[in-house]
Amino acid sequence: MPTHGETRRMPYTARQMYDLVADVMRYPEFIPWISAARIRSVVPQGDGTQKMEADLVVSFKVFREKFGSRVLLDEPNLKLDIEYLHGPFKHMRSRWQFADAPAQDGGGCEVSFFVDFEFRNAVLQKVIGVVFHEAMQRIVRAFEERAKVLYAS
Repeated sequence: MPTHGETRRMPYTARQMYDLVADVMRYPEFIPWISAARIRSVVPQGDGTQKMEADLVVSFKVFREKFGSRVLLDEPNLKLDIEYLHGPFKHMRSRWQFADAPAQDGGGCEVSFFVDFEFRNAVLQKVIGVVFHEAMQRIVRAFEERAKVLYAS
């Protein structure tokens, strides 16, 4: 089961990066292989968090799969926890965390990303396995490029 984790320094605020990642409906505009997104529900939790259920369509070569996930939008702590609901995976979970960096260290923020998943389809798992880390890096770069478009002055 592939996993990927990394932390990067970005020249934007933690809040800006949180808002970018939390904006699931915009994913098809800039994330490779995401061809559609739909928010099914957003429910406030009373502690400042929200639970969102969303569907994404992943298109990769001849494969096109829809999967559902539940996202805990933890705005007070600037993090997102994603858990798998249904679709082509045996399991999937991921986390984004954002923290402003001290001004004396150059400002900006630290963005941490982690994902762990496995496809049900052995052929798709094999295809993804060959390019998994490169694919994850492309996705993280897509968020970086999107941040430049939205926030660079």
